[in-house]
Amino acid sequence: MPDETQLVTAQELLEDPEVRTYVEKSDTLLEQIGYTEHGLRHTGLVSRIAGSVLEELGASPRRCELARIAGLLHDVGNFMGRQGHTLAGAILAFELLGRRGMPAEEVADVCTSIAHHETLELVPTLDIAAAVTLADKSDVHYTRVRAQAEFDIHDRINDAAKSSYLRVDASAHKIDLEIAIDTGKGSVMEYFEIFLERMIMCRTAANNLGCDFGLYINDTKLQ
Repeated sequence: MPDETQLVTAQELLEDPEVRTYVEKSDTLLEQIGYTEHGLRHTGLVSRIAGSVLEELGASPRRCELARIAGLLHDVGNFMGRQGHTLAGAILAFELLGRRGMPAEEVADVCTSIAHHETLELVPTLDIAAAVTLADKSDVHYTRVRAQAEFDIHDRINDAAKSSYLRVDASAHKIDLEIAIDTGKGSVMEYFEIFLERMIMCRTAANNLGCDFGLYINDTKLQ
């Protein structure tokens, strides 16, 4: 294991022009095909939340840092195309992190987490993967809607979300996603219509961290 001062950090990657270019190019492509914001705001937020989830649950500082790294890089493969972006991102992260001398065990866990954050076919059993999944799916917010968006159902629900917060209560073994929705812009039923699979992934991820998952919309528990 390298000396602690030599370990790769999320902040180091965030400041790297190469990494920032891949994230920004990915966001540009998604904007062109009508997706909500997936740039440095989103990836930075996912990075911070993923690290905080494991920190609240008592994980080691290094595991928390690996969650931040995986969160920062989780969407980096989108510039190669939306289809298969998780595996493309995992392969790209493998090269980026290996080149920086990250230990193979850490590289494997980060790449697994990137590959497993998007589909129920790959269940996020790894602690880092579970934290990244929860962080990613909790980012529902009006700031993600593009100025020129056509306002399909995804845009309406994100635009209706005034706030979202992932609350971890380690003592009660609970992880709750709390969302405030402006029902004049979008309905709770529409939220479930497009996000049901994501909520199932959140429940699975929370369970694999030893916690129950709860969804609260406008202070009402729905799951």
